[in-house]
Amino acid sequence: MASEHLNEEGFQATSAALNNITDQTLNNHGADPRSTLHRPADHEHAHSFLSKILPEHVITGLESKFHMGNYVIDRQTGQRHWEAMSIYVRVGMHLLYYGSEQEKALHWKRTLDLLREQSEKMGREYDRPDSKGHIRPFIESFHLQASMAEMVQPDPDRYACFNDFFAREIRPDARPIAEPANPHVVSSPADCRLTAFPTVDLATKYWIKGYGFTMERLLGDAAMARSFDGGSMVIARLAPQDYHRWHAPVSGTVEAIKDIPGAYYTVNPQAINEAGTLDVFCENKRSVMTVRRHPHGTPTAIVAVGAMLVGSIKYVNGVDTLGTQIHRGQCLGAFYYGGSTVIVIYPPGEVALDQDLVHNSIDEKCETLMKVGWRVGVSPVGDGN
Repeated sequence: MASEHLNEEGFQATSAALNNITDQTLNNHGADPRSTLHRPADHEHAHSFLSKILPEHVITGLESKFHMGNYVIDRQTGQRHWEAMSIYVRVGMHLLYYGSEQEKALHWKRTLDLLREQSEKMGREYDRPDSKGHIRPFIESFHLQASMAEMVQPDPDRYACFNDFFAREIRPDARPIAEPANPHVVSSPADCRLTAFPTVDLATKYWIKGYGFTMERLLGDAAMARSFDGGSMVIARLAPQDYHRWHAPVSGTVEAIKDIPGAYYTVNPQAINEAGTLDVFCENKRSVMTVRRHPHGTPTAIVAVGAMLVGSIKYVNGVDTLGTQIHRGQCLGAFYYGGSTVIVIYPPGEVALDQDLVHNSIDEKCETLMKVGWRVGVSPVGDGN
């Protein structure tokens, strides 16, 4: 294990690489983001760029340790698609292994400070009016032109800054919920890459491999954690190019909101799946909303987790007021720049997750491409099939 950790030289080089990547992005407003921050990590230019900053032995270890992307399954077609890891995520993965056994790399203050500083830098710069110059290149690079017609504001030039665009609001009719008349159905909280596990134990066996994960640590509440013991878990990962708001997977009453400070580690699947690293879900900044589900009267936990380069997590339209009634498919909040994740947890026996999603998650060990409102499962009393 010691050989997997970076020494001081490696940390300094990785820190310089990450700073260089974010500086290049912010200083080139009109540049294609896939030539800077979102350059595919499996691209030949990614290696040549990093080789100018990182020592060769560090580059070699990084490339052999991690694959350069992930496969995802399109739910509608059943086909697998390769998604290359962005270069900034690849560098962030390197930081998971900084330090000695005693230092426990992910706790080391300089690593935490570095990721916080870079995330705050991106958030600060993307709030500036001149960051509007990043919007059109981002849309063109990720082929988002058609999706803009789904937004409340379809004109890219009408956004005040890049973060305003990044947290853009979608028209409700663009994301209708599955089986709207059936109160027992639960749906996807986001446009995302989703995994679904009938029990938390299965999630930790097949997906969440980092050490230190417990329900109590994730939720920040021992009593709440006990109510979900043995329950099911849905993990919705939002890539930077996704519509970046999250929605209610159930209808109910907001009973509690708990904001938990934390770090800004990447939530790329390889960070989650890698044994020997600290679990990033329990380390990252997050907000836990507890909803008393209608008509079941059972709790549902909705955990919005920030990630690398995410500036902030914000609820919208007063939904974080205790006692607020929310309905399935309603927008709950927005993430500002970067990737992020929404975790939904149900009590044991509350929801039977759809088998195609479970199969992809456990047997294929693969995420499924989903959209807000698509069916994820159904409470047994509501399954008339």
